Amino acid sequence: MSAAHRLTRAGLLWVEMSMILSASVIRVRDGLPLSASTDYEQSTGMQECRKYFKMLSRKLAQFPDRCTLKTGRYNINFISSLGVSYMMLCSENYPNVLAFSFLDELQKEFITTYNMMKTNTAVRPYCFIEFDNFIQRTKQRYNNPRSLSTKINLSDMQMEIKLRPPYQIPMCELGSANGVTSAFSVDCKGAGKISSAHQRLEPATLSGIVAFILSLLCGALNLIRGFHAIESLLQSDGEELNYIIAFFLGTAACLYQCYLLVYYTSWRNVKSFLTFGLICLCNMYLYELRNLWQLFFHVTVGAFVTLQIWLRQAQGKAPDHDV
Repeated sequence: MSAAHRLTRAGLLWVEMSMILSASVIRVRDGLPLSASTDYEQSTGMQECRKYFKMLSRKLAQFPDRCTLKTGRYNINFISSLGVSYMMLCSENYPNVLAFSFLDELQKEFITTYNMMKTNTAVRPYCFIEFDNFIQRTKQRYNNPRSLSTKINLSDMQMEIKLRPPYQIPMCELGSANGVTSAFSVDCKGAGKISSAHQRLEPATLSGIVAFILSLLCGALNLIRGFHAIESLLQSDGEELNYIIAFFLGTAACLYQCYLLVYYTSWRNVKSFLTFGLICLCNMYLYELRNLWQLFFHVTVGAFVTLQIWLRQAQGKAPDHDV
C-alpha cells in the first residue's frame, strides 16, 4: 500500500512539474486564431507567454514548419501544415517527443474535421472553438503519464525529431512587444538575415505558374540557339563569340527569373527588374539573328514574369488578434 501511494505521488509530481498548459490553432496567413483551449491560467508567467503567442502568430509565415521558443520556465512549440499552425505551451522540462506528438494529433484531427475551404474563408476569431473539446481531451491524456505508454507509439516521432530537430527560435526574431524592443535583440544583430531565410511567399496563382513555364521555355530556346551558335563557330566561323555569350546570358536571366518567382530573397523586386533589363539587352544585341516576332515574344515573356514576381510578394504580417 505504501509503495502504491509513493507511485501515485510520483505520478502527480510529474504532472505538476512537466505538463501541457495550453494549445491554440492559428491560421498562418494572417495569424487568425481558429481555436484555443479555454483553461488558460492567469499567473504572471502565463500572461507573459500570451504575449509571445501573439508575437509568434504575426510571424508564423517566416518560420519553418516545426519550431520551439524557450521562454524561461516554459516552452512554446508549434507545427505548421496546409496554412494552419498548431501551437502549444508547456513547462520547460516537458519532453519534446511528447510535445510534438501532441501537436501531430491536433493536426490530424483538425484536418479531418475541417476542410481547407473553411479555414481559408474564416473571418471571425475562434470560429472553430468547438475544437477545444478535442484539445482538452488530448491534453488530459498527454498530462497523464500512466495513460500514454499504452495508447501512443512514440518511436516514429522520436526518429523524426532526431533526423529533423525543431528550429530553435531566438528571442530576437520576435521583434518587439507593445512597441518596446526586446532586450534579447541587442545581442542578435543578424536576426533579420535569419528570418529572411524562412520567409514564405504568397501561394502561386495560375498566371504565376504560366509565367514560370514561359520563362523556362525562353531559357530553353536561348540555350538551344547558343549551342547551335557554338557549332557554327567551330565549323565555319559563321557566328561571332558575342552572340554565343548573349544567348547564354539570356538563358541565365530566364532561369534566374524562375528562381525569383519561386523563392524569397532580399531586394527581390530590384533583382527582377535588373534581370528583365538584361533580357532586353540580350535581345537587342541578337536583333540580326531573330525576327520581330521572336524578339517580341522573349521581351514580353520577360516583362510578364517580372510582373508576376512583383505581384507575388512575401506573406504579410498578421493583424493583432488576441490569442
